[in-house]
Amino acid sequence: MGQSASSPQAKCLLSAVGGNADLVAFPTKPLYQLLDVHPYNLDITVTPIAVTYPQTADQVAAIVACVTSDFKVQARGGGHNYANYALGGGDTNTVVVDLKSFQDFSMDTNSWQATIGAGTKLGDVTSRLLSAGNRAIAHGTCPDVGIGGHATMGGLGPMSRMWGSAMDHVVEVEVVLANATVITASPTQNHDVFWAIKGAGSSFGIVTNFKVETHPAPGVAVQYTYTFSGRPYANLTSRFKAWQTLISDPKLSRNLASQVTLSELGMEISGTFFGTKEEFDSLGLESVFPSHSNSTVLVFNDWAGLVGNWAENVGLTIGGVIPSAFYSKNLAFTKDNLIPDATVDRFFQNLDTVNKGTLIWFAIFDLEGGATNDPAANATAYGHRDALFYFQTYGVDILKVTDKTRAFITEMNDIIAAAYPPNTLGSYAGYVDPELANPQQAYYRSNLPRLEQLKGIIDPQDVFHNPESIKASS
Repeated sequence: MGQSASSPQAKCLLSAVGGNADLVAFPTKPLYQLLDVHPYNLDITVTPIAVTYPQTADQVAAIVACVTSDFKVQARGGGHNYANYALGGGDTNTVVVDLKSFQDFSMDTNSWQATIGAGTKLGDVTSRLLSAGNRAIAHGTCPDVGIGGHATMGGLGPMSRMWGSAMDHVVEVEVVLANATVITASPTQNHDVFWAIKGAGSSFGIVTNFKVETHPAPGVAVQYTYTFSGRPYANLTSRFKAWQTLISDPKLSRNLASQVTLSELGMEISGTFFGTKEEFDSLGLESVFPSHSNSTVLVFNDWAGLVGNWAENVGLTIGGVIPSAFYSKNLAFTKDNLIPDATVDRFFQNLDTVNKGTLIWFAIFDLEGGATNDPAANATAYGHRDALFYFQTYGVDILKVTDKTRAFITEMNDIIAAAYPPNTLGSYAGYVDPELANPQQAYYRSNLPRLEQLKGIIDPQDVFHNPESIKASS
């Protein structure tokens, strides 16, 4: 099918989008890779057999109805999957359903529930919610991420400790299933589908619309940064240990978001406090993180300005250098498996001696906890309700990730994982790692058996497939 736009399957896809040739692209199209595929991670070569641009849920269903045993389907919202799984992730038999036309938005000013099209990017989510009554939801900091993948994998961000993940705001979805039906799923309708979509969406269907609960946008917030520059990294261990002590305090304010970022420039401890400058000062972070080379504390009195500042900061880290060739790994930590001091020492000492293979690398420890921990472990498919913080590592190269860069990223991960029994630390499905040995177990933990059972019921032919998607239980 990828070779001929006149094959029966290709004709079916064209018919599915109303015969409009502008709404389906095949590999024979000039500049197909550049204009239609445009992979996020340039290290992973991927050529889907078609990229479709449906404009209605019925067209999505018609595309799914074209599926034969020859190919699979994956949805693309913002397309920010680390392993290009929205494009099939290296598999050559994937039809992509690009959701860019799904921009519906409405606000019920009685319930303050919003309906948001699955192709909406987070930057537009912010602006549309603000315009519709000064409302907000929790979500990540990169404005180009699409809500479709974000709110079906988890959707973590600075507000998550206060409000939960983006996924936790979802109260209803319109979703296309593998049998080419369009259904509504919620806690009271098709609840098994709703449960699976909230954490493992790409394995079970294509969400076309979300209904979400919203909050009044915060009126004031403080953005803080403490910078520690210079070498050696080993001198920074006490700062990290102080951060881990701070964030593991069960009494820590849920209004505080925080992360530690290590890079070639040194270490930065930064985050957002949702409250006044006086309330922020009462936390005493200046005394927790002394001897910094620089610090900034900015007060924002408008939500749009704060979200814009997050976007600028993302541009200075991994978000500013991709699409590119990169490799990433991540680990999830709970309050019961904090990183031992000796492991912290070993990790930082290694940064002083290891051949990194690249100057563009990041190691990020990102605080979660708070409201994301409130639901029960099995409340949704999301597998890390007990996560206190995540550890993410990134290495970026020009055209292809080198063996040295990949080894460095893996070594950072392995040094920390070695402090625990095997399989103690899981991984977040929103930061997929194509080299995980048992990815489904790492991503979904205790919820995996139920997901495997539901896969056999909801998508028995594995229509919605990528290299690390849920497999039906045998």
